[in-house]
Amino acid sequence: MFDERSPIYLQIAEQIKNDIVSGALAEDEQVMSTNQYAAFYRINPATAAKGFAQLVDEGVLYKKRGIGMFVSPNARELLRSDRKEVFFSDVVEPVIREAKALGVPLRDVIHYIRTFGGS
Repeated sequence: MFDERSPIYLQIAEQIKNDIVSGALAEDEQVMSTNQYAAFYRINPATAAKGFAQLVDEGVLYKKRGIGMFVSPNARELLRSDRKEVFFSDVVEPVIREAKALGVPLRDVIHYIRTFGGS
């Protein structure tokens, strides 16, 4: 499950974010404890805790003392909003720049997206 491209705690945080964005984890739903997560994936509990702490700092998860960690209200919308910004800056803007450099009219790019994108 984990690879060498980034620290495991960041991959943990990203996996949980993906689960929230996809709807696999709902708002106010309890997530596995850090110890359960560490045991399930056979990693150091401190590593799992670091990933969870990052999500708490970002407002994606919140703690209920003595109960566990839960998905924050509006976490899905927060994550989707953040990802939309990244999508436009990292994907759409380079496509527009490349289309202009190649002399491809933007209307052709839009037509292609509508034709093959399904909307």
